[in-house]
Amino acid sequence: MLVMKFGGTSVGKPERMKKIAELLLSTPGKKIVVLSALSGTTNALVSIGDNLLLGQKAKAEETIATLETHYNTFVKELYGSESFQAIGQEIVSRFFIFIRLLAAGHFDNKGYRELLAQGELISTELFYQHLQERKISARLLPALYFMSIDENEEPELEKISVRLKPLVSSLNNIEIIITQGYICRNHRNEIDNLKRGGSDYTASLVGAAIQAEEIQIWTDIDGMHNNDPRIVKKTVPISELTFDEASELAYFGAKILHPSTIVPAQKMNVPVRLKNTMDEKAPGTIITSKGTEGSFKAIAAKDDITAINIRSSRMLMAYGFLRRVFEVFENYKTSIDMVTTSEVAVSLTIDNNTHLTAIENELKKFGVIEVYKDQTIICVVGNKITEQKGVLNKIFDSLSSIPVRMVCSGGSTNNVTVLVDKGNKAPALNALNEGLFGLK
Repeated sequence: MLVMKFGGTSVGKPERMKKIAELLLSTPGKKIVVLSALSGTTNALVSIGDNLLLGQKAKAEETIATLETHYNTFVKELYGSESFQAIGQEIVSRFFIFIRLLAAGHFDNKGYRELLAQGELISTELFYQHLQERKISARLLPALYFMSIDENEEPELEKISVRLKPLVSSLNNIEIIITQGYICRNHRNEIDNLKRGGSDYTASLVGAAIQAEEIQIWTDIDGMHNNDPRIVKKTVPISELTFDEASELAYFGAKILHPSTIVPAQKMNVPVRLKNTMDEKAPGTIITSKGTEGSFKAIAAKDDITAINIRSSRMLMAYGFLRRVFEVFENYKTSIDMVTTSEVAVSLTIDNNTHLTAIENELKKFGVIEVYKDQTIICVVGNKITEQKGVLNKIFDSLSSIPVRMVCSGGSTNNVTVLVDKGNKAPALNALNEGLFGLK
């Protein structure tokens, strides 16, 4: 069985939704299809929710009305017959009645989460009815029946598997099973979500839960590229990656893949393939446990990084110092990306400044604190590249004209990371593209 996930741009227009139906028909075997909300919908729902929390109901209603008009137009173009257009309009009407009921009542965080779930719920129902109109055998299996997270907002893979396997078995004669990405239930059995990009995560969790043959992530570009095509003019798609390489790239900024996607797939050793909905014949990128050692594969960049430097003569020979420093970040639930140390200083980076002021005040107990905002982490990835000779020489020869604030190597055999000022991001990516891949 395949798990096939289609993102917002892949379902964002009626003709693209129709193309997905064609693609499913041309793909043999049983399939679980994971759909995102139509492109722009989640942003609109976030805007509605934010305005409602601020008490700005008129602004929220304006966005609701605009979004409803968009869906009514979408329905007219998606369905060919009057009868199915009527079905589509009924679906849209029903969902927007519910959205307005949420808006009219006491709107809180629970209501916000229910609101955000509506995008995936409506896209899957519209797509299911499109398949019905074309007399394509399919079933709609709500993710809320099986997808759950615990009190720490972590997916419960074992419980998901226990719930999902019998549901899939009961639909043994159905080749296409449709479900929602992103949405789930929390430990209080309330509607919740897997955060932004969570549809990828859903697909991986589903694939791992049923031990699928392959998990396919369909987007609007032809696989993972060796660099950021929005910044670097000449990039090339990567045909193969290991799970570890893909995890590093996703975490450090490769937008094609949600950072958590690889974890369940890797745990159950289910291959992940990245494909292009706009060009289904393109080979894309396959991610497995196998890899070729010693070659540079790709570069990714992560923005909005803050570097914190702690200088203290008391660090010298002081056991437990780093533990006490890290406890500060643990207490404020702020994760650390990079760490470098010397005998009198430790430098580290964070990507969440929510508690920065409080963290600074706590760290001042240890020494002199310096904070550098608007930094960018650049990650160079390849399978076991740090075990190869000359790797650092090649990287720093490429970056010879660019100031580097921090360097991390050795924490993983698959990457070397450097920290630069955000203003040097584009020059650094282009310099590495030429120096490591000969592309300019």
